[in-house]
Amino acid sequence: MTDKNYKPALKVGLFGIGLQAYWEQFEGLEKRLAGYVDLVAGKLNGYGAQIVNLGLVDTPEKAFESGSRFRREEVDLIFLYVTTYALSSTVLPVVSKVKVPVIVLNLAPEAAIDYSTFNQMNNRTAMTGEWLAFCSACPVPEIANVFRRSNIPFYQVTGMLNNDPGVWDEVEEWIAAAKVAHMMYYNRMGIMGNYYSGMLDIYANLTLQCATFGGHIEVIEVDELSGLRPGVTQPEINKKIEEFYNRFDVQADCPADEIKRAAVTAVALDKLVEKHRLGLVAYYHKGTGNAQNKDTMSSVILGTSLLTASNIPVAGEYEIKNAQAMKIMDCFGAGGSFTEYYAMDFKADVVLMGHDGPCHPAIAEGRIKVKPLQVYHGKVGSGLSVEMSVKHGPVTLLSVIETVDGKVQLLIAEAESVAGPILEIGNTNSRYKFPIGARGFVEAWNSYGPAHHCAVGKGHIASKIEKLAKLLNIQAVKVC
Repeated sequence: MTDKNYKPALKVGLFGIGLQAYWEQFEGLEKRLAGYVDLVAGKLNGYGAQIVNLGLVDTPEKAFESGSRFRREEVDLIFLYVTTYALSSTVLPVVSKVKVPVIVLNLAPEAAIDYSTFNQMNNRTAMTGEWLAFCSACPVPEIANVFRRSNIPFYQVTGMLNNDPGVWDEVEEWIAAAKVAHMMYYNRMGIMGNYYSGMLDIYANLTLQCATFGGHIEVIEVDELSGLRPGVTQPEINKKIEEFYNRFDVQADCPADEIKRAAVTAVALDKLVEKHRLGLVAYYHKGTGNAQNKDTMSSVILGTSLLTASNIPVAGEYEIKNAQAMKIMDCFGAGGSFTEYYAMDFKADVVLMGHDGPCHPAIAEGRIKVKPLQVYHGKVGSGLSVEMSVKHGPVTLLSVIETVDGKVQLLIAEAESVAGPILEIGNTNSRYKFPIGARGFVEAWNSYGPAHHCAVGKGHIASKIEKLAKLLNIQAVKVC
């Protein structure tokens, strides 16, 4: 029987290539190059993936065997380390069998050949063997040609095997992107309620989302969450209230009955997430006269904020595409808070961004305030809300777009969260400064037709998101 929580580890394949005919001609060359492959394997092992290292592949026969092995192992990504000249016939059978993206490592063992020492060698056979040990760049055009003609996606990392940290930063980013693609593939999204009527930009194609990112989408009724609330016990309520006070700065004007109501719903949310094994949630409830559902959905903000802080991002207004963006940011360790831009400050040249509903405590500047609101603007009911700014420093914005031609696109911008006055209205509010200015950002961002919501996370991680897009075979656009 299949484990309901089945989620295999990320597996990364590695193989080096060489030419068998060289080994008898040049003493020690095979052992030297195999050592280089092992060195690469050691580096890869430090990046948190399970490495399947097949060593040197130097004949077409080994290539076919290696392709079958990688397929049996279900590798998610392949690193091809080009150690010296090798025939493309030792490469194509490996990767065509597996059908996963390939990263070509074109890495010389050192920065340069020691020309003086090399030219003083008195054995031309030994000289050729030494030259071949530095010959990693030679077959890369041949491999690229065959990959292109075979419609196999591939990407390159060029540099040195040793003393080149930029190479290993790039490699680590590829593995980080593969991890996120892997997590998204096995992720389960819960969508609860329905769309905010009339927000045409947020309507999503669920089949396209699954086809692009993988995962499963569980459609959940608000009634199910409401049905869990009566079963919440007093000890569970007390524990959740204690968590509220530990995680948030609960303001003195928050009524005790509202805190208790939010705690009951938060416990019910935890049970709902556990039942359906959810990794993210999108929700919205318009309110149709059902008092029980109104009570439930007007008290979700604290509970959904805690879920978001626990790597289960929650997006309001049934924003499915933005829930995906938030999950991507969270998988990269950058947070991923629900936001939109709502005003511009032309004096300070910043864009004011924020949103009501759940926040991401892990990326907050200082403690998050909990405040009572007499009305949730444009939504049903009243209750407690959270107020925070995103931590000052570098941030990245991400929008998941569905294009007119039925594809998914990732829209990215890097900015700075800066200090300054915000609107203290019980919502998330931040000030962002962009390298192309506020006007330039807004016009560039809008030109791609994103929905009005996006996800914001800490750090500049555009290069990682761009690699994720390549692994998913979708387009990424960085506006700044």
